[in-house]
Amino acid sequence: MFRTIKWYLKFIFSLALHNGELKKADKMLALGKNQEYEDFVYSMVTGWAKDRMNDSGAKVNVYGIENIPKENGIVFMCNHQSNFDILLLLSYIPVPKGFIAKVELGKFPWVNQWMRRIHCLFMDRDDIKQSAQIILEGIKQLKSGINMVIFPEGKRSRTGRIGNFKAGSFKLATKAKKPIVPITIDNTMGVMEGNHYIIKPAVVNLYIHPPIETTLMTKEEAAALPDTVKKIIEADMPYMKQKAES
Repeated sequence: MFRTIKWYLKFIFSLALHNGELKKADKMLALGKNQEYEDFVYSMVTGWAKDRMNDSGAKVNVYGIENIPKENGIVFMCNHQSNFDILLLLSYIPVPKGFIAKVELGKFPWVNQWMRRIHCLFMDRDDIKQSAQIILEGIKQLKSGINMVIFPEGKRSRTGRIGNFKAGSFKLATKAKKPIVPITIDNTMGVMEGNHYIIKPAVVNLYIHPPIETTLMTKEEAAALPDTVKKIIEADMPYMKQKAES
């Protein structure tokens, strides 16, 4: 329980203590130092996320880091198990990226300010019109060279098993004509949600799969993308590995 109390307190107070860095970042942007601003914000957010991962006691194994394309404008598509997924991806995917995040995070003090500065977009999945607009904004960001992360299940899994992927999520990549990098997240539930939000050390595996190019994709291939990407991501989940071995 001490680890849990300490983790939540450090989560909150570390954000408050970084308020000065927000002002420093905004000053860089106001002076037209755009790349310096981007580098500074990426460094600050990555360092903060790694500290929170370390505080949890999680041991993280990363596989396939070489599969991340060199060019920017990548759509990272991941299964969604835990609130820790965002911290994990910020810490261990070594390129700048924004997230298509749930609208509630856009109301979270301090968190929302840093998320906006790394180009996150906040989607209200109960509002079809707003969701469509966010996808359009994401397409614009991808075309401008900003990498984006989306969880195509649309919500966290309550069981650890991967749910159906929403076809609308894939328009980010197909309309922008940008590559999809599937990512498997295994056992972030073991750090938080699986323990009724008590923080416990756990072994977490992150599998980064080869990119899927969308530029010359046929309509049939594009329509099959939700199933195709889900199968790639799901293959590294423990329950699928056990099934294959039995």
